[in-house]
Amino acid sequence: MCLGLLVLLFMLRFFLGWLGDVPKIALAVFCMLIVLDLWLLYRQKKPFEASRQSANRLSNGDENPIAIRLSNRYPFAVQVRVIDELPFQFQLRDKDFRTSIAANGIRSIHFSLRPVKRGEYAFGYTRVFVRSPLGLLVRRFNFDGARVLPVYPSFLHMRRYELMAISPHLQELGIKKIRKIGQSTEFEQIKNYVTGDDIRKINWKATARRGDLMVNNYIDERAQHIYCVVDKSRVMRMPFNGLSLLDYAINASVALCKVAMMKEDKAGLITLSEKLGTIVPADRKAGQLGNILEVLYREKTRYLESNLDALYAAVRTRLTQRSLLVFFTNFESLSAMRRQLPYLRKLARFHLLLVVFFENSELRTLAGTAAPDTEGIYTQAIAEKFLNEKKLIVQELRQHGILALLTAPENLTINIINEYLALKARNRI
Repeated sequence: MCLGLLVLLFMLRFFLGWLGDVPKIALAVFCMLIVLDLWLLYRQKKPFEASRQSANRLSNGDENPIAIRLSNRYPFAVQVRVIDELPFQFQLRDKDFRTSIAANGIRSIHFSLRPVKRGEYAFGYTRVFVRSPLGLLVRRFNFDGARVLPVYPSFLHMRRYELMAISPHLQELGIKKIRKIGQSTEFEQIKNYVTGDDIRKINWKATARRGDLMVNNYIDERAQHIYCVVDKSRVMRMPFNGLSLLDYAINASVALCKVAMMKEDKAGLITLSEKLGTIVPADRKAGQLGNILEVLYREKTRYLESNLDALYAAVRTRLTQRSLLVFFTNFESLSAMRRQLPYLRKLARFHLLLVVFFENSELRTLAGTAAPDTEGIYTQAIAEKFLNEKKLIVQELRQHGILALLTAPENLTINIINEYLALKARNRI
């Protein structure tokens, strides 16, 4: 604007002689202001600081908080423009913030990022453009060079459900309270009888030896083996709300393993595609969840069909104790399920098998909307046919003694933990 005004003054001088040396004086003042602005911005060596603050790892599918801390060491207020170079996976070009900071002041900029793929995310520079009160020049600062953050399966999602094993208010999170059936069978100790103890638990042999009433004390069964079997084949590539079915299954597996270990069960992991993947033996040691996260961190979907024959062979040779196998997969048709049914029946013969597959929420939305024309009616009928076929898959699996859970992807974690707690309450495992 100043340069345009100067050009206009010099042009008008040709027609208006009375302007005289006004354009030259204006140019001289402008140059003096430029020099002054240059001195204000560059007289200090490190007059400005900025840093990006985030966790050492990001949680897949969750909103991860990011903060940029700005520190102004100039003795005057400045106008600031901040451009943060985000990883290319986000495809964001709008992280451009403008603010003002008082003399020797501090300000923080907060925003969040939601990754939808696991892997390594490379951040670039945080570029800060500073203007003095004159506003004629801008000084650029570059902070926080290249930094790579790993994106792990949803550990924030997992923490949300950590209290499920101990909280009495689970209904607020969608967890159903299920009445326990029967008595636990794991013996703990023999203790003295006190008023209120169940007389049916009196140990008459111990009573005869001690000369005092003694009762058997039981606790909930513990140390059961829980294995999450994650299918990585092409059926798990379908995306919903930015996340693939594999990502939903991985997030739910991590949450289920955490809850199972807090329930004093042993959690393990098996991955499967056209060949057998990684097997993490069931355990509840301190680093078990970290081992599971490290395995799931780099898992990707494959393009071939899963090999359940290899899964059955590995389960028979590696799993010596009856376990709960939670098999995360997807069946789009009845014929696809029937191709795998012989292997599922073999697995269910030796272990408690729970097959978890997904309802197509987009088809459900399509089937629930009014059809605008004849073509829409046919489309709606086809959508209802696919939805009904999923229900038939559940019925057929249950007819063969296989537990089945059909769930929308976004409700997977809640539903699978409900199912696990229900099986524990009924002493199925």
